[in-house]
Amino acid sequence: MAFTDKQESLVNSSYESFKQNLSGNSVFFYTIILEKAPAAKELFSFLKGSAAVQDSPKLQGHAEKVFGLVRDSASQLRATGTVVLGDATLGAIHVQKGVADPHFVVVKEALLQTIKKAVGDKWSGELSTSWEVAYDALAAAIKKAMA
Repeated sequence: MAFTDKQESLVNSSYESFKQNLSGNSVFFYTIILEKAPAAKELFSFLKGSAAVQDSPKLQGHAEKVFGLVRDSASQLRATGTVVLGDATLGAIHVQKGVADPHFVVVKEALLQTIKKAVGDKWSGELSTSWEVAYDALAAAIKKAMA
């Protein structure tokens, strides 16, 4: 099934909603990750040694990058049907940090919950599916680069 213009539009518009409260949504995103996988705290240099998720420029920057990569994946899927990593070091960085398959599942769940919170009553099954497909394609590209 091809990624449609509407799916790309849904991802783009909800990404803009996410960015409207970048600080709050970033904290929410990482709080969910750490609730589901407390040991993942060690994977993020900006969280090491902190008692809780604190708002910080590094936290916001990383969250914006993660969500932006998924948005970019949606654009690639619509245009070409595949996702190619723009940053060739992503695979090596994930290997170096010790990222494993279960981490991708946790991040996906946190990403979806964060978008749901960001868009409020605009949330729908179609919006969820659009983000899921784009995230799964990005995760597959990163995993391929990790091999």
